[in-house]
Amino acid sequence: MTLGKLTEVDIRELWEHEQYDFSEWLSQDQNIEYLNEMLGLNLIDVRKEVFVGAYRCDLVAKDETSDITIIIENQLECSNHEHLGKIITYASGLNAKVIVWIVKEAREEHRSAIEWLNSITDSDLNFFLIEIHAYKIGNSDPAPKFEIIEEPNGFRKNTKGTSGSNENNKTRSERLIFWNEFYDVLSANGNPFKIKKDTNRHYNNIGIGSSKAWIGISLVDRESKIGVELYISDNKELYDSLYACKDEIENKLTFSADWRRLDDKKASRIIHYINGLNFDDHSNYNELMLEIIEKVKVMKNVFTKYIN
Repeated sequence: MTLGKLTEVDIRELWEHEQYDFSEWLSQDQNIEYLNEMLGLNLIDVRKEVFVGAYRCDLVAKDETSDITIIIENQLECSNHEHLGKIITYASGLNAKVIVWIVKEAREEHRSAIEWLNSITDSDLNFFLIEIHAYKIGNSDPAPKFEIIEEPNGFRKNTKGTSGSNENNKTRSERLIFWNEFYDVLSANGNPFKIKKDTNRHYNNIGIGSSKAWIGISLVDRESKIGVELYISDNKELYDSLYACKDEIENKLTFSADWRRLDDKKASRIIHYINGLNFDDHSNYNELMLEIIEKVKVMKNVFTKYIN
């Protein structure tokens, strides 16, 4: 067996500019998931360059479940006092509850400062210090890796008996139950496609044989519905070509869809909603899951012919 050697890549070779390169990359839906997995949140409505007085915060988002504000400040160099002051200013100005500071290298004095901030603030305020690295094996594409340097105890500290955190825990638990049950239903129906099991994320993605787009299933529990969509990551020309055949495509789908070009974002979506999701009542789960399977199979069959 021949094993490759893991080598670190200078992140400045991947993202030359914090604002125009790294922040732009991180703001994309498929990349913000790196933080979702680490923080246990579901970041939505990601905005770039949000003004706070005369300064601009790199990224501002909301958590889908709790509706709290999260700020993300990026620094593709060693941490410094200036950015430490900025994250406190932004947190105050935007009333943020989660503050994420991403750096190339965290200095010891700033590790201590973030640890101290977490120790003296109450459970509603949470500071993260995260390093961003990138690695590759041989001539492979570089892969990003986020490493948490400092975080609240357990974010764990935010779950100290507050009703909001209890609700967050319940939502994540219910998502885990849904996906695991869905996995079993898929198996019982011949595994027409694959999903991730043992996850508490609000979505699962299914490949369609192209890097241009994929099928997504999303649990929109606050609106009691499930989304089944074609997600086009960054290709407005592809969306426009599909939209030109909208009537033809919907006739083949046999169900309507909400067509969203999303001019202010790189991604585009063509989504159909299934009503009836209720985390407090699982009695219709089998019916919902069978409908999801049907819709995914149809979407995959129809859109693959237009994309590949």
